[in-house]
Amino acid sequence: MRFLSRLISMFLVAWCFFTLAAAQAQSAAPVRLAYLQNDIHHLALWVALDKGFFRDEGVDVTVAGVFRAGSEVAGALGASQLDMAYLGEAPATIAAVRGTAHIRVVAQVNTEGSALVARSEAAITAIEDLRGKTVAVPALSSVQDVLLRKALASRGIPAASVNVIVLGAPEMIPAMRAGQIDAFVAWEPYPSRAVTSGAGRIVSASADIWPLHPCCVLAADKAFLAARPAEAAAVVRAHVKATAFIREHPIEAAAVAAKYTGISQSEAAEAIAHVRYDAVINVEGEREYLRLLIQLDFIQIKDPDAFLDDFLGVAAKAPEAR
Repeated sequence: MRFLSRLISMFLVAWCFFTLAAAQAQSAAPVRLAYLQNDIHHLALWVALDKGFFRDEGVDVTVAGVFRAGSEVAGALGASQLDMAYLGEAPATIAAVRGTAHIRVVAQVNTEGSALVARSEAAITAIEDLRGKTVAVPALSSVQDVLLRKALASRGIPAASVNVIVLGAPEMIPAMRAGQIDAFVAWEPYPSRAVTSGAGRIVSASADIWPLHPCCVLAADKAFLAARPAEAAAVVRAHVKATAFIREHPIEAAAVAAKYTGISQSEAAEAIAHVRYDAVINVEGEREYLRLLIQLDFIQIKDPDAFLDDFLGVAAKAPEAR
């Protein structure tokens, strides 16, 4: 009996040791982050990496993926390949509604920062001129798709009168040069690059179509948030610092953007000027976007308010300063 008691005690000590070791190993693992390739909206992440803000907050991070589309980022979050990520509010919302990723927004990344761009040779100088034209958007139900629909509706133009196609943002300028599309709606730096390269001209900035519209967010896997809340909070603090840095030091921020995108610093500065970098979640913007998705029958949801409470969670309370 005494032997059995000693055996049980030894087992409990060993179990505690291995449990503690596993917990320490988990906390020692870097936070896996991701972003969209060449998306200047995600500049705060690059600044935080470049300026050592994550290190200053005592959190170890690693870039575990650079993706070409927000849906790919959402898929990686859903597959537990990432802990946190910078991605569009649209794919984050849709993935959360459909349950393909169990995520929560922990900070805003930006608002505005997209534009409707027309091919230089196309006879398009106003939104009304889009009738019968081919216009590319990065994805159906994306913020850019919604922006186009809102622009058309504001002029009484039926959406069916425009040939809307889906095209990855990096392919839009080449397609425009080849005459395959007449216009596109995309995020920066693609509108600015189209203008500086002579391929296109701005017809309408997204700020003129939908002021302060939501765009990109910093989202986190819910399981990660529950298991490692201190590290998630540290990432958010670094993000807030980086967002403030962009506003206070735009020239240095443009240099960082050029480093991560390969575009010139002057192009980066032009693109940054059209983006509102903000860490405080745009609650009403997300509410309006969700309403539009439901109205357009892209998603079905029984209780939008309950979804928003869960999806935004601490996001509306996290960053303290704009």
